[in-house]
Amino acid sequence: MEQRKIAGMLYNRIINIPFPSVDPNGDEEYIENLSNQYLYRILIIKKCTSETVVVHVMGEQTFCFALIKKLQSKNIKCVASTTQRIAEEKDGVKTSIFKFCSFREYK
Repeated sequence: MEQRKIAGMLYNRIINIPFPSVDPNGDEEYIENLSNQYLYRILIIKKCTSETVVVHVMGEQTFCFALIKKLQSKNIKCVASTTQRIAEEKDGVKTSIFKFCSFREYK
């Protein structure tokens, strides 16, 4: 996978923390608690390494926003992956393929 290969070259070691299944019925307090749980997990990783920690954050928007704000307040760089969408239509069925392009920092 191109994205993983480039991430390894740019950021060295990769530690995968599976993205949570975010309850669409969860309120703001739910998002606050969930983002705190993930912040805590990332801070433990940061404490255990001398390497710079960079977090790739993509997914449900309110969770991502809450987590990114918290990580940035701890001076942890957050990035998103950018992709090129390639859409094809065949026999009335539209299919999209996303081709990784780069990482972009949240600022």
